[in-house]
Amino acid sequence: MTESNLRSDQTQHVVVVPTSINMVSLLGPGDEHLRLIEKSFSTDIHVRGNQIRLRGEAAEVALAERLIDELVTIVRTGQGLTSETVERAVSMLRASDHARPADVLSLNILSNRGRTIRPKTLNQKRYVDAIDKHTIVFGIGPAGTGKTYLAMAKAVQALQAKQVNRIILTRPAVEAGERLGFLPGTLSEKIDPYLRPLYDALHDMIDPETIPKLLTSGTIEVAPLAFMRGRSLNDSFIILDEAQNTSPEQMKMFLTRLGFGSKIVVTGDVTQVDLPGGVQSGLRVVEGILDGLDDVSFNRLTSHDVVRHRLVGKIVARYDEYDAVQTARELGRHHSQDRR
Repeated sequence: MTESNLRSDQTQHVVVVPTSINMVSLLGPGDEHLRLIEKSFSTDIHVRGNQIRLRGEAAEVALAERLIDELVTIVRTGQGLTSETVERAVSMLRASDHARPADVLSLNILSNRGRTIRPKTLNQKRYVDAIDKHTIVFGIGPAGTGKTYLAMAKAVQALQAKQVNRIILTRPAVEAGERLGFLPGTLSEKIDPYLRPLYDALHDMIDPETIPKLLTSGTIEVAPLAFMRGRSLNDSFIILDEAQNTSPEQMKMFLTRLGFGSKIVVTGDVTQVDLPGGVQSGLRVVEGILDGLDDVSFNRLTSHDVVRHRLVGKIVARYDEYDAVQTARELGRHHSQDRR
């Protein structure tokens, strides 16, 4: 196809992939990644050797060329390309943001037993960067956006780098409420179900055989929020999970535990409050109180940042749409009643 065969609204460009790049790694087994790229852009793509010919609308060709450049950069880092990586790179480029997908998707936080933990979306990278730069960070968003998991990875990284002496993981056991004393078993057995997700994440990041020693020595502490009262926490990386289930008084109590040389990360989902009726969520009011305060950062993650099964992100988005419609209907109903 020559330039003269192109329609007036089309352009053509040839991308020459460096010979040092394995084309199978780039294009995927059975050209899986190539098919994804073709599906993502209104562009004809033909590969011959290490040359990739792109033909289509100028904007689409330019975007596809940028994607290939980003994927080549990721392959160069030694990180294996997956279909998920390609899809996330496409989403970032489509979002018209200036951030480079390769910078986001190749940032390694922690490696353990052959597994590497890294941000998978631009908002996740911004959240991780905020944890590096600020003393108190809030990660607010729906389930599956990695807000707690990434915070714990940063905590383990800080401990391994000797930036802190211990990690404290806490969450409110709000579902049990005042009934905690009536549950069967020891105190440890009573609170364990509420803390189990934090233990599970720890096992992904630290060799399981060392975890009991770290817990026994107090290097890692996993405890209900009530156990934080009256303490001053120095040289610690402290994570408050499920913070939407704190009252404003509990949130204030927790934030004022901050000691010298410590860092706090607060995570939660303001759409999933389990507090009894009439009790306001501390996570919902804290931004209005602390917004703009130096060294405090608020970071929001959305359904686009869900990194579980791709269907989970779509489910979260549908629920967001449903909630918006229901809210609009409620407002309409109130307006009509007021007119009466």
